[in-house]
Amino acid sequence: MRKLLTGAFALVLIAALCGYGFWTLQRPEGHYLSDLRIELALNQGVPGEHGNLLGVEPLLYPVDYQNLTRLHRKLSAYLQQARDQGLINSRTVVVLPEHIGTWLWARGEKRELYQVTQRREAWQWLELSNPLRYGLAMLSASGDDRRSDAHLRMKAAQMAADYQQLFGNLAREFGVTLVAGSIVLPAPYVQDGVLRAGNGPLFNSSLVFAGDGSLLGQPQHQQYPDSENRRYIHDGSAHPLQVLQTPAGRLGVLVGSDGWYPGNYQQLARQSVELIANPAFLSGKHSWQTPWRGNRHQAQSNGLALQRGQVSEQSAWQQLTLAGAAGITSMSVFMRGQFWELGSDGQGFASQAGTLWVGNPSQGARLLNLWL
Repeated sequence: MRKLLTGAFALVLIAALCGYGFWTLQRPEGHYLSDLRIELALNQGVPGEHGNLLGVEPLLYPVDYQNLTRLHRKLSAYLQQARDQGLINSRTVVVLPEHIGTWLWARGEKRELYQVTQRREAWQWLELSNPLRYGLAMLSASGDDRRSDAHLRMKAAQMAADYQQLFGNLAREFGVTLVAGSIVLPAPYVQDGVLRAGNGPLFNSSLVFAGDGSLLGQPQHQQYPDSENRRYIHDGSAHPLQVLQTPAGRLGVLVGSDGWYPGNYQQLARQSVELIANPAFLSGKHSWQTPWRGNRHQAQSNGLALQRGQVSEQSAWQQLTLAGAAGITSMSVFMRGQFWELGSDGQGFASQAGTLWVGNPSQGARLLNLWL
């Protein structure tokens, strides 16, 4: 009898494990409706032969990341509307917001992950649906937030491939230079024209695609991660800023809060930079007018002209960028949308010849255009 019970229990356990394994492989997709409208919030200057900086502030949600087709449809619709308004040509440099690639960790997951309202619930669905990958990623995770590290590390290879496919195709489809926001990957590098995830610490990095869809240069790491991400994103200051030749001029990229620090602009100026793209992300709904958070965890913040709480987020971002750029043409572009309970805010702006250009405020998706 004991052997019979043991055998029966083993069969039930095997059936349960097989059922769970089969369940983890199921990825049904739900209904999808999305607003593809976008407003031209800033259109400064006169069209000419030198090209333009075109910022795209998309309105994105978790469901947009369920598959690449959805995300491509939305971003290409925005760019098509810009093309219809005469804002795209072979010398256009398109700038997308920070972390637009990071949310690719949510691609291809169970329907419930996109329907819950809290990130912790989404993380639980991610872990339950990928038990083996998550367990292995936890073994190699590092930093003060090993859970967030593991989430990104377990999806890193897929994210890198998706990022290159999506944004390379968009650059080629519209024939533009594309600053593809940023993506968090472990020790990313470009080899033989392919973006690859390494085995080292996580970096918040931006990549630039040429008009033929190829990658330009190496990943540009964020030099000084902000306070919210420093627990799992590594400091990139050991990797120098680079300047890339584009049809519109010599381009540099400052990721997120790197746009606050004068030393970064000086480093780019020594390389004869002409254009600076600043993909940015500001968490918190309606946070644009709240007191500036600064970055008390970075020693470089002590040398900034502003102190935490002294002015609003809007004033700090604009003042520090205008002072740092010192005549260099630049554009800052913010992510819009809602990722579970994490809202976002920020209104993109541009600077040219020491003048700040701010677009009309709005809550939807926005285009910002600056003719060079």
